[in-house]
Amino acid sequence: MAFQQELSHLYGPQVHIIDNPFLSGLLARLCSPGCYQPEINRIVEVLYTHLISVTVNNEFDIEHFEESTRMTETHPDKKLKGKRIASHQKAVSINLARAGTYPSHICYNFLHFALPAQNVRQDHIFAARVTNNKDMVTGAEFGGMKIGGDVQGAHVIFPDPMGATGNTMVTAVSHYKTHIQGPAKKFIALNLIVTPEYLKNVLTVHPDVVIYALRLDRGLSPQAVLDATPGQYWDQERGLNDKHYIVPGGGGFGEIMNNSFV
Repeated sequence: MAFQQELSHLYGPQVHIIDNPFLSGLLARLCSPGCYQPEINRIVEVLYTHLISVTVNNEFDIEHFEESTRMTETHPDKKLKGKRIASHQKAVSINLARAGTYPSHICYNFLHFALPAQNVRQDHIFAARVTNNKDMVTGAEFGGMKIGGDVQGAHVIFPDPMGATGNTMVTAVSHYKTHIQGPAKKFIALNLIVTPEYLKNVLTVHPDVVIYALRLDRGLSPQAVLDATPGQYWDQERGLNDKHYIVPGGGGFGEIMNNSFV
């Protein structure tokens, strides 16, 4: 049986929601009430390894190669021919602390298998929600950052598990566009879960951002909207509760991943 690789939707070509039964089941396990350390990090590693792999294959340039193998000495005229990720490219993985810290580390390590070490970098941003007196998210605040250079011609990747309001992603991409030497080749958001509100916010401000996710959550939408193709009634879709947590979601990943419940 062949499974569809991406969810059909009407959010536009920049959005890729991976439709994979194995990853879907594993993400459901990650969101279950009994999932804590060390299980949560083990699952996050599997999910983000798959997510970054799909992203690199789809978004990075490909080159043809011809190389010797261990059998070439015996058969000199027989060499391996194939395709691989072009080695001239640059990539930067952004650690959006704290939920994004381990996902960024996973992506940063993975990128070294595809590109030369000197072409891969990890930057660090301490990001926090800004809320009002009703606990609604009104923006994102950066408390500090370590950015290791320019992003000219680079794939700039933001591994952030929960795409809820989009405020952190919008602020992070805006910072790189306005304060860091570029231009970047691509800005790519890697989320485990996204909401319709997140997609609308990010793509309204930054329509060039490419978004990869494993699940779309819009659990507070009317049933008629849920029965329609995602994005058909975008303005009526709702995946955030009044405190801007994702429904059905998985609660706060950052606190569980770090065993820091504040």
